[in-house]
Amino acid sequence: MITLSSLSFSYPGARAPSLRDIDFHVPEGSLLCLCGVNGSGKSSLLSLLAGLYAPTSGSLSVSGIQSPGSEDKLRNLSALVLQDADLQIIGSTVAEDMLLAFPQGLEAAEESARDMAARFGLADQWDAPVHTLSYGQKRKLCLAVALLGSPGLLLLDEPFSGLDYPAIRELRGILAANRGLRLTQIISVHDLEPVIDLADQMVVLHHGAQVMQGAPQEVLDGITAYGVRQPCSWQRGFGITPWE
Repeated sequence: MITLSSLSFSYPGARAPSLRDIDFHVPEGSLLCLCGVNGSGKSSLLSLLAGLYAPTSGSLSVSGIQSPGSEDKLRNLSALVLQDADLQIIGSTVAEDMLLAFPQGLEAAEESARDMAARFGLADQWDAPVHTLSYGQKRKLCLAVALLGSPGLLLLDEPFSGLDYPAIRELRGILAANRGLRLTQIISVHDLEPVIDLADQMVVLHHGAQVMQGAPQEVLDGITAYGVRQPCSWQRGFGITPWE
């Protein structure tokens, strides 16, 4: 589904590349955990996969769509959910924000949006002003809107950041359900604890370089060298256990 080949990227005017020589493949329907400390290049890589930028050199392919060259098609295929929900919510109410995800004139828009709101536990907030939502509810709204477009690729930037225990459990359930539906997901994290048991593979970035890649069991022993903390169960010798 996704292939990155010798991909490098530099922001205009930057002295050094944000990403360099990235190579990996993500099979369709899998969940990839993209990890690294802050500033390692995770958000830049998600932006490239979402078609917001084009590689400076090398290439990436998502379901046969190539970049550089077809960033507009990538934007139609993928859905990027930002870490800061307030940067992504554009409607004044939950209903308005969700309905803006549909092309004008789609007759089934409200029914589909209400069904998605119910799936995310937002049905009772349908007419609520978005500024009255909790932090976790705003994050759920952004994810619900992203899924309304039936994306082929879901990109989540630090989705667990700032969430309390109930919200983390809820988000994990959504990710597991997406995985069951064979939706390809790439999740950027610096804390592996809430997601590692759901991951099919990992890519570790450090200073813009890809330093490790593989199944979690093949990668976890070496991640502390790059500032990433191992999950508690792995540290204690219990392997990868479900997060509770």
